[in-house]
Amino acid sequence: MIKRAVTILIILAWCILSLPTVQAEERLPSEYQVKLAFLLNFARFVEWPKDAFADATSPIVLGILGDDPFGTSLASIRGKTIHGRKVLINKFKDVDDIRDCHILFVSSSEKNHLSRIIPFLRQAKILSVGDMRKFAQKGGVINFVVENDKVGFEINVDAGKRAGLQISSKLLSLARIVRDSQ
Repeated sequence: MIKRAVTILIILAWCILSLPTVQAEERLPSEYQVKLAFLLNFARFVEWPKDAFADATSPIVLGILGDDPFGTSLASIRGKTIHGRKVLINKFKDVDDIRDCHILFVSSSEKNHLSRIIPFLRQAKILSVGDMRKFAQKGGVINFVVENDKVGFEINVDAGKRAGLQISSKLLSLARIVRDSQ
């Protein structure tokens, strides 16, 4: 239990310290700055199938489907690398536009389109991350949850397996584990 608490504190501290410098009046990171830091850190604890990348130098593509809640915070990840791969950002207005994406943030603006998005995700090798109620139980891999003003997340291990992702036990230990709902 103590090891888990220390691990959580280390990861949260790293998330907060890796955020861009904020002005003096903005002492605490916003909810979406924290979520963006989590998105990048998720990639450090996930392995994609080898055929998810064209070659060893292909970038990790972070896609945003729907409205972009991150705003200017996205500038903070320019030039970042994960596992030796550059991180690129693509924004998608529609699920049919998604190509070459490794991490897909599905904005809450897309909640009325999940009937089209979830079937796509069920056959894609994508780490899908949502920001809406029951996203993970419906077939997304990770869903952000905010409880007591703290950002947490749940992981659907069934969806992760379907996507061919290997999710680190360290990341799983920090999450609430959920399964596909029937």
